Amino acid sequence: MTNQLPSFISPQYSLEELPLDKTLKLGVMASGSGTNFEALAQAIADKRLNAKIEVLIYNNPDAKAKERAQKWNIRHVLINHRDYKKNREALDQKIVETLKHYEVEWVIMAGWMRIITPVLLNAFPNHVLNIHPSLLPSFKGIKAIEQALEAGVKVTGCTVHIASLEVDSGPILIQAVVPILPDDTPETLHARVQIQEHKIFPIGIALAAKQY
Repeated sequence: MTNQLPSFISPQYSLEELPLDKTLKLGVMASGSGTNFEALAQAIADKRLNAKIEVLIYNNPDAKAKERAQKWNIRHVLINHRDYKKNREALDQKIVETLKHYEVEWVIMAGWMRIITPVLLNAFPNHVLNIHPSLLPSFKGIKAIEQALEAGVKVTGCTVHIASLEVDSGPILIQAVVPILPDDTPETLHARVQIQEHKIFPIGIALAAKQY
């Protein structure tokens, strides 16, 4: 029976039910592969999300997200956190300056693996969004998929939320539930969670624009 359990999204919104009169000006921040970044670019290209990605900021020189930005002809800027000697405020100040330069209105953390500070949050109040691979408030922080498997829970998922100072906290916008199968590994579970991330991230952005 477990193998037949479907994934599902709550609340049950679709992008078609959330039309936006105004084109959202997004700045995306990514540290790794950039699959969520590309999913957003695809949703915009398909005219499912009325938005434009003004810039991608990435903090790792070898991040695959850069290649995806080049593929989509989206401006991309490297802000290497290693250049800021663990000064998170200085890093965020540079990020804010870059986002403001490109006239960004919404900041989208799509796999941004750095802890943010009030510098960023205060510059974009209630306009910084994050996606996390668990059903928050469960399994915050790194290795959320592994945490879920180790805990022995039967379902996990992903969450889009307004970012706050506390890591992986803040008002929840939308979640997707993903059953955990008996033979799941971190890799197989992550792959199924990621499918749901790509579905709910554009919806979460539209919901935020409606609510904030």
